[in-house]
Amino acid sequence: MKKSKTWLTILLGAVIILTTACGNSSAVKIEEGKVNIVTSFYPLYYMAKEIGGDHVNVMNLIPSGVEPHDWTPKSVDLQNVSQAQIMLYQGAGFEGWIGDFKNGLDNNSKVKLIEASKGISLIEGTNAEEESGHGHEHGHNEESGHHHENEEGHSHEGGVDPHTWVSPKSAIVMAENVKKALIDADSSNKAYYEERHKQLHDKLVTLDKQYSDSIKQTSKKDIIVSHHAFGYLARDYGINQHAIMGIAPNAEPRAQDILRLTKLVEEKQIKYIFFEELVSDTLAKTLASEAKVETLVLNPLEGLTKEQEAAGDNYLTLMERNLQHLLKALQ
Repeated sequence: MKKSKTWLTILLGAVIILTTACGNSSAVKIEEGKVNIVTSFYPLYYMAKEIGGDHVNVMNLIPSGVEPHDWTPKSVDLQNVSQAQIMLYQGAGFEGWIGDFKNGLDNNSKVKLIEASKGISLIEGTNAEEESGHGHEHGHNEESGHHHENEEGHSHEGGVDPHTWVSPKSAIVMAENVKKALIDADSSNKAYYEERHKQLHDKLVTLDKQYSDSIKQTSKKDIIVSHHAFGYLARDYGINQHAIMGIAPNAEPRAQDILRLTKLVEEKQIKYIFFEELVSDTLAKTLASEAKVETLVLNPLEGLTKEQEAAGDNYLTLMERNLQHLLKALQ
């Protein structure tokens, strides 16, 4: 019991040294003769580039290596977005700043703000101690998750889980929304956008089938992750997600949360604890060390690291890597 209290103190202490990413917005440069699109984070940037091709100029607000939960827009971002034709944002409460952002746009701006998660059955947000995968998730209709725009920062607790893009099934819906936005803004290139969307759609459908077929064959169904970013993945592919922290990666776990997870490791014979690349791995690695298990990366794809960007990684390659890591942990 004494040993248990000692490492519990270490684990809780590790929370206070979680690193916070920072950085300036990526350069936003408007190009004449193209549809100028600003995206709020990486997955939407990827989809807009893939579907828009040569006819679009896509600019991401958040630089490589920066965790979206740690980022808020500045006045210069408002000025830049005001000049674009489209702004793609996730919605479902992910961008807690979006309400004020809309109100701050130039009155003369013709930019259309598109909510990419529209049409996805959303999952009710839960606190870390309540998370046990799809058993605690509740589907919502389209409108139920779209009343959170005035939330401060990225505090999602008690609202809805915004991390839809981590599931290929949801990514298919998001890509459809991006395609529609492009066609609405540039109908003369409708056939071009539809063809490129079909190519991306087919890749996402293939990815969805790979996840479904592979995970169905695994003997284990429980994973421990850094924060509650994989609820849609869990729901769509029959996995139970258990998070150290809440929906936001900077949420603090309670003592009973950590005790529950260490007990779960033993009961479910879990061999790996997942951590993320854009937030500190201190807590996950400390928990893994005490539980005598190993760690693996499970990427929530909220952004690319500079190394991933240089290596040419993208949404598809990282999701394929996630699948391989999941299969390793679930065998």
